[in-house]
Amino acid sequence: MTSNALRSAGDEESAARGSDYAVLARQVKNAGMLERRPGYYAVKIAANLAALGLAGAVFVLLGRSWWQMFVAAFLGIVFTQIAFVGHDAGHRQIAGSRRVNDLLGLLHGNLLIGLSYGWWVTKHNRHHANPNHEFRDPDVTNGAIAFTSDHVRARRRWAARALARHQAYLFFPMLLFEGVNLHVASVRALFGDDMGRNRSKPVEALLLGTHLAGYLTALLVVLTPVQALVFFVVHQCVFGFYMGCAFAPNHKGMPTVRETDKLDYLRRQVLTSRNIRGSRFVDFVLGGLNYQIEHHLFPSMPRPSLRRAQELVRAHCGHHGLTYHESSVLGSYGQVLRHLHAVGAPLRRVTDTG
Repeated sequence: MTSNALRSAGDEESAARGSDYAVLARQVKNAGMLERRPGYYAVKIAANLAALGLAGAVFVLLGRSWWQMFVAAFLGIVFTQIAFVGHDAGHRQIAGSRRVNDLLGLLHGNLLIGLSYGWWVTKHNRHHANPNHEFRDPDVTNGAIAFTSDHVRARRRWAARALARHQAYLFFPMLLFEGVNLHVASVRALFGDDMGRNRSKPVEALLLGTHLAGYLTALLVVLTPVQALVFFVVHQCVFGFYMGCAFAPNHKGMPTVRETDKLDYLRRQVLTSRNIRGSRFVDFVLGGLNYQIEHHLFPSMPRPSLRRAQELVRAHCGHHGLTYHESSVLGSYGQVLRHLHAVGAPLRRVTDTG
């Protein structure tokens, strides 16, 4: 759907639109899809911890061996699976208690994988409130990639313009650095103003420092300095690439919301999101993010309920004439790259004619 079509979807009577989501929400609630699933998450957390423990045991047993690079790659995958649980905790999907969810988020984010839970929740909540909004969504407005033509035109520096010209070709290589970028952003947030006056900052800093100290100590004690450096690079590249590939299909290349667009909650969330088709294996690999439409409509819905909710949501969208966008994994990446290539076209034309 184009941005013009998105804007036309917001031209209906506001009173009629306002009731559309309420009807769907009642159906979802009555079907029990918002009820917590503690058993599922207990198994999920136990499996992740077992995989982390296995990686640690193999790491110690191998010692100073270049076979450790396979451990590094495996650890990148495990870190991403742990991050998915932290994501669910941030949305209050795991427990009914906010305190329990925050505790799980801090342990999974700060302690286990070295990312600031408080910083991520603050940023991610802004994204959910304004998905694909060209000025309000931090996933669109911040970063090296330009997602709208206005962002491209606003670039003045030579390096930024050169990147935007070829961003479709550079997008996936850049994901290799996303893990390190998240770690750096977490540290900066704890010592800056990105989180405001957050009372959990001291606890977050302690847990993040514990993770960093333990991680670096393990590398330097078990491996040679060169092996430690390569291990770090492989681990963080796999982690960043996996994380980026899981989040990239969700909104990139979908219609962008402008200040003049008047959309109710249902349309704002549905029309800017993209689902990924696939089996339960896809559910596992993408951490449930493949049900992005359902997740955005009901952020607190436990992950295993998203597949069940899909039928209700799809039918509701069809009833109201809303495009329910669904694609294959590879198809979604193609859509993302075509969008990035099209956004950078004006700069390429300037180069060609200049």
